[in-house]
Amino acid sequence: MKVAAALVSGGVLLGGLYYGRQILIPLAIAFLITFALNPPVTWLARLGLPRLLATSLVMVTVVCTLVGLGTILGTQVRSIAVELPAYQSTVLTKLADLRQNLKAPGLFDRVLKIFERVQKEVELKDNRPAEGSLPQRVEIVPEPQTPFEQAFAWLMRSAEPLATSGIILIFVFLALLDFADLRDRFLRLLGGNFHRSTDAIQEAGARISRYLLMQLLVNISYGVLLATGLWIIAVPGALLWGAVGAIMRFVPYIGPLIAAIFPITLAFAVDSGWSMLLWSVALIVMLELISSNIVEPLLYGSSTGLSAISLIAAATLWTVLWGPLGLILSTPLTVCLLVLGRNLPQLRFLDTMLGSTPALDIPTRIYQRLIANDADEAFEIASTEIEKSSIISFYDAIGIEVLRLASDDYLQDASAEHRLHLASGMDTLLDDLNDQYPSSQSPEARPRVLCIGGKWEIDAFAGEMLAHALASEGVAAASQSAAGVNADYLAKLDLKGANIVCLSYLTPHPAVPARHACRRLRRRWPNLRIVLALWNAPPELLTDESLSALKADTVVTSVEEAVRRIHRIIAPEEARTAQNATVPDNDAERVDALKATGVLEGDKREVLDALAKRAADVFNASVAVITTIGKGREYFVGQSGKLPDAITDNAGTLLPMDRDRSISNYVIANDGTLVVSDIERDPRFADNQTIAQWNVRFYAGSPLRATDGLIIGALCILDSKPRTLEDNEVALLETMAADVVAIITTSDGTKKRR
Repeated sequence: MKVAAALVSGGVLLGGLYYGRQILIPLAIAFLITFALNPPVTWLARLGLPRLLATSLVMVTVVCTLVGLGTILGTQVRSIAVELPAYQSTVLTKLADLRQNLKAPGLFDRVLKIFERVQKEVELKDNRPAEGSLPQRVEIVPEPQTPFEQAFAWLMRSAEPLATSGIILIFVFLALLDFADLRDRFLRLLGGNFHRSTDAIQEAGARISRYLLMQLLVNISYGVLLATGLWIIAVPGALLWGAVGAIMRFVPYIGPLIAAIFPITLAFAVDSGWSMLLWSVALIVMLELISSNIVEPLLYGSSTGLSAISLIAAATLWTVLWGPLGLILSTPLTVCLLVLGRNLPQLRFLDTMLGSTPALDIPTRIYQRLIANDADEAFEIASTEIEKSSIISFYDAIGIEVLRLASDDYLQDASAEHRLHLASGMDTLLDDLNDQYPSSQSPEARPRVLCIGGKWEIDAFAGEMLAHALASEGVAAASQSAAGVNADYLAKLDLKGANIVCLSYLTPHPAVPARHACRRLRRRWPNLRIVLALWNAPPELLTDESLSALKADTVVTSVEEAVRRIHRIIAPEEARTAQNATVPDNDAERVDALKATGVLEGDKREVLDALAKRAADVFNASVAVITTIGKGREYFVGQSGKLPDAITDNAGTLLPMDRDRSISNYVIANDGTLVVSDIERDPRFADNQTIAQWNVRFYAGSPLRATDGLIIGALCILDSKPRTLEDNEVALLETMAADVVAIITTSDGTKKRR
């Protein structure tokens, strides 16, 4: 029933678009022009001009520009029309030469004669009169029109486009004059969640305005280059053909082809030889190749967010519904549908159908390729992702997630064939990754770490990933196939000299099997170090009490954490040194830049506290601080939120702390925003007693860049629970950090907050 209702609704909508095109097309054109002209109107209004005056000024400027351009182009057309008779002899001569060449004996003469004979037979049969009837010739001669009737007919033909243009101009003027009211009415029309509706309108306006601006710049640049090239080649009316080329490029796909006909035809008619024609064709082809394959994908792809297939399909649909104007409007209208699909849950299918964002995320794509028995494509996807980051990051963000998907589906939706494809595909994928990204250790090196699948084959795959990640960091490691860690298994187990065993579990309830496995291993090898890799463990299983009950040395939940913790077990001092934040080469200049701001004097404390409070409220965080890093100490110049008494003075102000114990020191070392989703799971900070006094689990810090890009501190948000930040939230934190720098670097500290 839902499918039938959707089909009926879609049919009614398409019918309404088709039969209502006389009204909808002018409205659509007016909306697009409004989006394009609203930014300059808003800019003039912010300068202090009344909205009416700003709108009138922009509209008059646009109309005058179009009239002036039309006048210039009209002059060019008249000039070419006057010169056309002079080109008649050249055209006739070239046509005669072509006709003579075509009549010369050639390979296709016999084929052409056969076609001519067949054509004559068909025409003879069609013209033969039917038996028993005589052909009669009928000719209708229309009555000649009077001058008044001719003028009236011409006026009627011109009235429709003139009326449509007038309606569009009036609507654009009214929409620009009261754009805010139009926006508010559209918000009310969308209804529902005002946050989503606001995001939809802002995104649609930004994307369409950016697309139209990019298209205008590209088309003007194309027209200027075309006109310049034709002028150098000496094609008459170069300015006219450049303008025609720029205008016709607003018509997707066929517009450039139509625009190319005119200069090519004229080049054929003007030059008695063929050089002008060949140079003109080469110029147009070169400009089209550069524009279509380099410029437009770079500019339009990011501005519209539409996939290439959806652009072609949308162009076809809108052309069928609204004709040539539909082709011109197809991209902006489809962008509006895409934005609605992204922001309204009931229209989410539009985002899937039209958007350039992949419909499946990377882990799902790899998992789907594995169960489809296509390990080669899965390896190609994996290699592409590894090239963007590293083998450890790939296993952490994608590899383990693939195994989680497999674990969830194993006993629910997967068939026996799917399980076999997954197992054989993972074997092939991991073998290929080991060959493609080999470790630097010697093949004869005895492993220090043995990774064992705790229960079943998927656990073993996770252990194999961890072993490869350890080997890529120079830690000798090997992996074992999955098996229940019972007495028989332990009797046959050869540790090969390894003094660390990592047990891998993907089950969300690993407590019982992990505890039994750890006890058996402890009884047989008392000095063995045991690491539990609990990839899906619930938070309550990761406490110190649970770790003690499991009889394990440490518990890890990610590949990166496992590599860092095992590195600390094997070489504690080396690991700490490697994980410490490095001091930048320009640290002395950075400290001087901090002192030059005078922020440590405290006269800007009130406004910086207010900015910290704003950051905490915006990100719904329990604590926000503005920190600066000196030569050996970290100073807090702004703060918000309740903090423990152990790290504050009697007034509740944060006390300075050693730079080496600070998380924000890593912001300076990394020269960028740092996000730590769970401090307790990051070995760099989990053992830091100073950080532990803060009683926080989440940290995100964005650098405060002063003069010459030197980082003097960070704007930080902290929370008592683990969390993550989306890319747009990271960008927002960086924007707020720039606001903090603007306050810090002002001379009097009284600059208003934006």
